[in-house]
Amino acid sequence: MHIAIAGNIGSGKTTLTKMLAKRYNWSPRFEPVEHNPYLDDFYSDMSRWSFNLQIYFLNKRFKEVVEISQSDKDIIQDRTIFEDACIFAPNLHGQGYMSDRDFNNYSDLFNTMMTLV
Repeated sequence: MHIAIAGNIGSGKTTLTKMLAKRYNWSPRFEPVEHNPYLDDFYSDMSRWSFNLQIYFLNKRFKEVVEISQSDKDIIQDRTIFEDACIFAPNLHGQGYMSDRDFNNYSDLFNTMMTLV
């Protein structure tokens, strides 16, 4: 079983994930927030670094999707690949921080990845 928690930054995803994992003896998977080599650059120049940041997240989250799909554990996750692909990247594109070319490339890559899991 795989359950995912979605929500805005600071909405309590991690807290809820911890509580449910403890209560039901599920394996928690937490969003990796440390050691992101693009985050500071992104906040300094969103237009320049939005594509790089989203590709970084897509890579990390796809690895996680693959690991989860190969696991026989009951897993609860506090952020998914779908929030990036269906909310964050489209919002960056819609606000003009990601070009059409980069957004289309990102979307094509995401769609290809999803055919593999």
